[in-house]
Amino acid sequence: MSGHSKWATIKRQKGAADIKRGQAFTKIANAITIAVRKSGGVTDPESNFRLRLAIEKAREANMPKENIKRAIARALGGGERGVEEVVYEGFAKGGVSVIVEAATDNPARTTSEIKNIFESEGASFGQPGAVAYQFANKGRITIKKNGKSYNEIFGYVVDSGAEDIEEIGDSVLVYTSPLDLSKIKDRLLERGFSIVAVELIRKPIVIASIQDRQQRERIIDFLHKLEDLDDVQTVYSNLK
Repeated sequence: MSGHSKWATIKRQKGAADIKRGQAFTKIANAITIAVRKSGGVTDPESNFRLRLAIEKAREANMPKENIKRAIARALGGGERGVEEVVYEGFAKGGVSVIVEAATDNPARTTSEIKNIFESEGASFGQPGAVAYQFANKGRITIKKNGKSYNEIFGYVVDSGAEDIEEIGDSVLVYTSPLDLSKIKDRLLERGFSIVAVELIRKPIVIASIQDRQQRERIIDFLHKLEDLDDVQTVYSNLK
Protein backbone atom coordinates (compact mmCIF):
# COMPACT_ATOMS: atom_id res chain seq x y z
CA MET A 1 0.00 0.00 0.00
CA SER A 2 2.90 2.37 0.75
CA GLY A 3 4.19 1.88 -2.81
CA HIS A 4 0.76 2.65 -4.23
CA SER A 5 0.47 5.69 -1.99
CA LYS A 6 3.90 6.92 -3.13
CA TRP A 7 2.96 6.42 -6.80
CA ALA A 8 -0.29 8.31 -6.29
CA THR A 9 1.62 11.14 -4.65
CA ILE A 10 4.09 11.27 -7.55
CA LYS A 11 1.21 11.39 -10.05
CA ARG A 12 -0.45 14.22 -8.13
CA GLN A 13 2.81 16.15 -7.98
CA LYS A 14 3.43 15.62 -11.70
CA GLY A 15 -0.12 16.70 -12.47
CA ALA A 16 0.32 19.87 -10.43
CA ALA A 17 3.66 20.56 -12.14
CA ASP A 18 2.09 20.07 -15.59
CA ILE A 19 -0.72 22.48 -14.72
CA LYS A 20 1.80 25.08 -13.49
CA ARG A 21 3.90 24.59 -16.64
CA GLY A 22 0.85 24.98 -18.85
CA GLN A 23 -0.17 28.12 -16.97
CA ALA A 24 3.33 29.57 -17.41
CA PHE A 25 3.23 28.82 -21.16
CA THR A 26 -0.14 30.58 -21.45
CA LYS A 27 1.13 33.69 -19.66
CA ILE A 28 4.28 33.82 -21.80
CA ALA A 29 2.32 33.27 -25.04
CA ASN A 30 0.02 36.14 -24.12
CA ALA A 31 3.03 38.34 -23.36
CA ILE A 32 4.44 37.56 -26.82
CA THR A 33 1.13 38.39 -28.48
CA ILE A 34 0.80 41.68 -26.60
CA ALA A 35 4.41 42.63 -27.38
CA VAL A 36 3.77 42.25 -31.12
CA ARG A 37 0.45 44.11 -31.01
CA LYS A 38 1.75 47.04 -28.96
CA SER A 39 4.60 47.49 -31.44
CA GLY A 40 2.19 47.72 -34.36
CA GLY A 41 3.00 44.26 -35.67
CA VAL A 42 6.82 44.18 -35.41
CA THR A 43 7.81 40.49 -35.22
CA ASP A 44 11.60 40.91 -35.31
CA PRO A 45 12.94 40.56 -31.74
CA GLU A 46 15.93 42.73 -32.65
CA SER A 47 13.58 45.61 -33.46
CA ASN A 48 11.01 44.86 -30.75
CA PHE A 49 12.73 44.71 -27.35
CA ARG A 50 9.57 43.80 -25.44
CA LEU A 51 9.11 40.84 -27.78
CA ARG A 52 12.73 39.84 -27.29
CA LEU A 53 12.25 39.78 -23.52
CA ALA A 54 9.11 37.63 -23.87
CA ILE A 55 10.86 35.17 -26.20
CA GLU A 56 13.83 34.93 -23.82
CA LYS A 57 11.41 34.02 -21.02
CA ALA A 58 9.81 31.43 -23.31
CA ARG A 59 13.20 29.82 -23.95
CA GLU A 60 14.09 29.86 -20.25
CA ALA A 61 10.82 28.00 -19.59
CA ASN A 62 11.61 25.48 -22.38
CA MET A 63 8.51 26.57 -24.27
CA PRO A 64 8.31 24.82 -27.70
CA LYS A 65 9.13 26.96 -30.75
CA GLU A 66 5.72 26.15 -32.23
CA ASN A 67 4.03 27.80 -29.24
CA ILE A 68 6.08 30.95 -29.84
CA LYS A 69 5.17 30.98 -33.55
CA ARG A 70 1.48 30.52 -32.75
CA ALA A 71 1.56 33.42 -30.26
CA ILE A 72 3.10 35.70 -32.91
CA ALA A 73 0.63 34.53 -35.56
CA ARG A 74 -2.24 35.26 -33.19
CA ALA A 75 -0.98 38.81 -32.80
CA LEU A 76 -1.06 39.23 -36.56
CA GLY A 77 -4.61 37.92 -36.82
CA GLY A 78 -3.69 34.31 -37.43
CA GLY A 79 -5.54 33.01 -34.40
CA GLU A 80 -9.19 32.63 -33.47
CA ARG A 81 -9.13 34.64 -30.27
CA GLY A 82 -7.81 38.13 -29.78
CA VAL A 83 -5.78 38.89 -26.68
CA GLU A 84 -5.65 42.41 -25.30
CA GLU A 85 -3.81 44.02 -22.43
CA VAL A 86 -5.90 45.24 -19.48
CA VAL A 87 -4.57 47.11 -16.44
CA TYR A 88 -6.35 47.29 -13.08
CA GLU A 89 -5.54 49.57 -10.16
CA GLY A 90 -6.63 49.49 -6.55
CA PHE A 91 -5.74 49.40 -2.88
CA ALA A 92 -5.06 46.50 -0.55
CA LYS A 93 -5.67 46.70 3.19
CA GLY A 94 -3.62 49.40 4.87
CA GLY A 95 -3.73 51.61 1.78
CA VAL A 96 -1.14 49.57 -0.12
CA SER A 97 -1.25 50.46 -3.82
CA VAL A 98 -1.69 47.63 -6.32
CA ILE A 99 -1.45 47.44 -10.12
CA VAL A 100 -2.48 44.29 -12.00
CA GLU A 101 -1.44 43.79 -15.62
CA ALA A 102 -3.47 41.17 -17.46
CA ALA A 103 -3.67 39.76 -20.99
CA THR A 104 -7.06 38.33 -21.88
CA ASP A 105 -9.39 37.32 -24.69
CA ASN A 106 -12.36 37.96 -22.39
CA PRO A 107 -12.01 41.20 -20.38
CA ALA A 108 -15.41 40.73 -18.70
CA ARG A 109 -14.33 37.37 -17.29
CA THR A 110 -10.95 38.66 -16.17
CA THR A 111 -12.45 41.74 -14.54
CA SER A 112 -14.93 39.59 -12.65
CA GLU A 113 -12.23 37.21 -11.39
CA ILE A 114 -9.98 40.03 -10.22
CA LYS A 115 -12.85 41.94 -8.59
CA ASN A 116 -13.88 38.81 -6.70
CA ILE A 117 -10.40 38.49 -5.19
CA PHE A 118 -10.30 42.18 -4.31
CA GLU A 119 -13.68 41.97 -2.57
CA SER A 120 -12.93 38.71 -0.73
CA GLU A 121 -9.70 40.17 0.66
CA GLY A 122 -11.19 43.50 1.73
CA ALA A 123 -9.32 45.40 -1.00
CA SER A 124 -10.85 48.14 -3.14
CA PHE A 125 -10.86 48.75 -6.88
CA GLY A 126 -9.65 52.14 -8.08
CA GLN A 127 -10.28 54.20 -11.19
CA PRO A 128 -7.64 54.22 -13.98
CA GLY A 129 -4.78 56.42 -12.82
CA ALA A 130 -5.68 56.06 -9.14
CA VAL A 131 -2.27 54.60 -8.22
CA ALA A 132 -0.28 54.50 -11.49
CA TYR A 133 1.36 57.84 -10.65
CA GLN A 134 2.94 56.17 -7.60
CA PHE A 135 5.01 53.90 -9.87
CA ALA A 136 7.73 54.66 -12.42
CA ASN A 137 8.31 52.59 -15.56
CA LYS A 138 11.82 51.14 -15.33
CA GLY A 139 14.07 48.48 -16.74
CA ARG A 140 15.48 46.00 -14.22
CA ILE A 141 18.42 43.65 -14.63
CA THR A 142 19.11 40.99 -11.99
CA ILE A 143 22.76 39.93 -11.81
CA LYS A 144 24.58 37.42 -9.59
CA LYS A 145 27.42 38.69 -7.42
CA ASN A 146 29.61 35.65 -8.15
CA GLY A 147 32.17 36.61 -5.51
CA LYS A 148 32.28 40.32 -6.36
CA SER A 149 31.70 42.84 -3.60
CA TYR A 150 28.78 45.26 -3.73
CA ASN A 151 31.13 48.26 -4.03
CA GLU A 152 32.96 46.64 -6.93
CA ILE A 153 29.69 45.91 -8.75
CA PHE A 154 28.42 49.41 -7.96
CA GLY A 155 31.37 50.95 -9.80
CA TYR A 156 30.79 48.84 -12.91
CA VAL A 157 27.06 49.52 -12.89
CA VAL A 158 27.48 53.29 -12.57
CA ASP A 159 29.92 53.26 -15.49
CA SER A 160 27.38 51.33 -17.58
CA GLY A 161 24.88 54.20 -17.29
CA ALA A 162 22.36 52.61 -14.90
CA GLU A 163 20.13 54.79 -12.72
CA ASP A 164 20.10 52.83 -9.47
CA ILE A 165 21.30 49.61 -7.84
CA GLU A 166 19.92 47.50 -5.00
CA GLU A 167 21.52 44.59 -3.13
CA ILE A 168 19.34 41.49 -2.53
CA GLY A 169 21.24 38.61 -0.93
CA ASP A 170 23.55 37.01 -3.52
CA SER A 171 22.09 39.16 -6.30
CA VAL A 172 22.04 42.81 -7.32
CA LEU A 173 19.14 44.61 -8.99
CA VAL A 174 20.17 47.17 -11.58
CA TYR A 175 17.57 49.79 -12.54
CA THR A 176 17.62 51.63 -15.86
CA SER A 177 15.37 53.76 -18.00
CA PRO A 178 13.25 51.50 -20.27
CA LEU A 179 15.00 52.87 -23.36
CA ASP A 180 18.48 52.05 -21.98
CA LEU A 181 17.66 48.54 -20.75
CA SER A 182 18.97 46.65 -23.80
CA LYS A 183 22.13 48.78 -24.08
CA ILE A 184 23.03 48.43 -20.40
CA LYS A 185 22.31 44.70 -20.45
CA ASP A 186 24.83 44.31 -23.29
CA ARG A 187 27.42 46.40 -21.41
CA LEU A 188 27.07 44.24 -18.31
CA LEU A 189 27.42 41.08 -20.39
CA GLU A 190 30.58 42.49 -21.97
CA ARG A 191 32.00 42.98 -18.47
CA GLY A 192 31.34 39.32 -17.67
CA PHE A 193 28.37 39.65 -15.33
CA SER A 194 26.00 36.70 -14.95
CA ILE A 195 22.52 38.00 -15.77
CA VAL A 196 19.58 36.18 -14.18
CA ALA A 197 16.67 38.25 -15.51
CA VAL A 198 15.92 41.29 -17.67
CA GLU A 199 12.50 42.93 -17.22
CA LEU A 200 10.40 46.00 -17.84
CA ILE A 201 8.71 46.82 -14.53
CA ARG A 202 6.76 49.42 -12.55
CA LYS A 203 8.94 50.52 -9.64
CA PRO A 204 7.14 52.07 -6.65
CA ILE A 205 8.14 55.66 -5.94
CA VAL A 206 6.78 55.68 -2.38
CA ILE A 207 6.99 52.52 -0.25
CA ALA A 208 4.16 51.51 2.11
CA SER A 209 5.28 49.93 5.37
CA ILE A 210 2.82 47.70 7.25
CA GLN A 211 3.98 47.03 10.80
CA ASP A 212 1.35 44.43 11.74
CA ARG A 213 2.79 41.06 10.69
CA GLN A 214 -0.57 39.32 10.21
CA GLN A 215 -1.92 42.14 8.08
CA ARG A 216 1.27 42.17 6.01
CA GLU A 217 1.06 38.40 5.43
CA ARG A 218 -2.59 38.70 4.41
CA ILE A 219 -1.69 41.38 1.86
CA ILE A 220 1.07 39.15 0.46
CA ASP A 221 -1.40 36.26 0.21
CA PHE A 222 -3.82 38.57 -1.63
CA LEU A 223 -1.09 39.50 -4.14
CA HIS A 224 -0.27 35.81 -4.69
CA LYS A 225 -3.93 35.01 -5.37
CA LEU A 226 -3.96 37.67 -8.08
CA GLU A 227 -0.74 36.33 -9.60
CA ASP A 228 -2.18 32.81 -9.75
CA LEU A 229 -4.97 33.85 -12.14
CA ASP A 230 -4.33 32.56 -15.66
CA ASP A 231 -4.93 35.95 -17.30
CA VAL A 232 -2.70 37.93 -14.94
CA GLN A 233 0.76 38.75 -16.26
CA THR A 234 2.26 40.79 -13.43
CA VAL A 235 1.18 42.22 -10.07
CA TYR A 236 2.90 45.29 -8.63
CA SER A 237 2.54 46.79 -5.17
CA ASN A 238 4.36 49.38 -3.09
CA LEU A 239 4.41 47.09 -0.03
CA LYS A 240 7.82 47.07 1.67
